Amino acid sequence: MLAFTNLITFLFDAYVMIALARVWLQFVRADFYNPLSQFVVKATQPIVGLLRRFIPSMGAFDTSSFVLAFSVMLLKFVFLFVLGGTSLPILSTIVLVLFGLLKSAFWLLFIALIVNMILSFVSQGGNSVRYLLQQLTDPLLAPIRRFLPSLGGLDFSPLVLILAIQFALDIIGQYLPYLL
Repeated sequence: MLAFTNLITFLFDAYVMIALARVWLQFVRADFYNPLSQFVVKATQPIVGLLRRFIPSMGAFDTSSFVLAFSVMLLKFVFLFVLGGTSLPILSTIVLVLFGLLKSAFWLLFIALIVNMILSFVSQGGNSVRYLLQQLTDPLLAPIRRFLPSLGGLDFSPLVLILAIQFALDIIGQYLPYLL
């Protein structure tokens, strides 16, 4: 039963991260012709296209994709609670969903930072995935770079952001252990 629960959790969380990636891509106005962006758009378009008929975007914030991510996370918790034979009040479930989305967003940022750091060592330029990851992470790294001194060409701002993400994930895990 644990293996089935872990599989279901992984599948729901992976799709939530894809939906959150679409929100993030639109928010930073990333290159939507990038192959990675095209994957995210094609994986979410059937549902987001339907939701856009009823839910308009609010500026740069893609409300339809966020509603998709929220709904998938809600379905995950409902499915896990039904599978476990428990129930939670609606307000508690919504709080769990919101913190679950926050946790997924932090993990998505963590993965983007790690992959970007690895590609910075491996690729010699012209990598479309690295270009997209830079578009996503540079707005978050720029404030950190202003405060960190230059250390001979080494950029430690991703490390600082990764430590901040880990700190935030530890706090979320401390107060909502069910999300881990």
